Amino acid sequence: MTQPQTSESGWSRVVLVTGPARSGKSEWAERLAAASGRSVIYVATSYLDPQDQEWADRVAQHRQRRPETWQNWEVPLELAAALGQAPADSCLLVDSLGTWVANWLDRPDPEWQQTCEVLLATCAALPAMCIFVAEETGWGVVPAFPAGRLFRDRLGKLVRELGSRSDACYLVTAGFAVNLRAIGQSLTTG
Repeated sequence: MTQPQTSESGWSRVVLVTGPARSGKSEWAERLAAASGRSVIYVATSYLDPQDQEWADRVAQHRQRRPETWQNWEVPLELAAALGQAPADSCLLVDSLGTWVANWLDRPDPEWQQTCEVLLATCAALPAMCIFVAEETGWGVVPAFPAGRLFRDRLGKLVRELGSRSDACYLVTAGFAVNLRAIGQSLTTG
């Protein structure tokens, strides 16, 4: 497996793994976390609704793939605060940014902007390794409803900001991971 290698320790500090639904992005992120050699903290951003069996089944599938030694933190809202509490020698795996954005969708734009700024500042100062999983939602039609457009726009902007600041950025599609830092040209660096 190809591993991101940009830091002095041989590992990137902030990694973004993005792609469409069912592409394998969570599995790729889990492989990167397992290969990091660090203690892994899986940061789940969803609310678990006991009445939503389909969602509970998805969560169970994810849990079955993960080693029992991994810690699990459930952080549906206060992501920056949680990341800031992680031990420096750990690897955080945040799955997923799309779910986290959805949890904040009812908040006004100024509060959302501040929340994103705090998250990005936390990432910049984070001593732990952090792998973010994010969905790509803007490859299809423009959503017909305001909430759908707001979600797409907020997630797209956050993913772009995080991608431009990450040490490694992977696009996972059709079961393949492509290192965008190795073959892509950043729009923010010219």
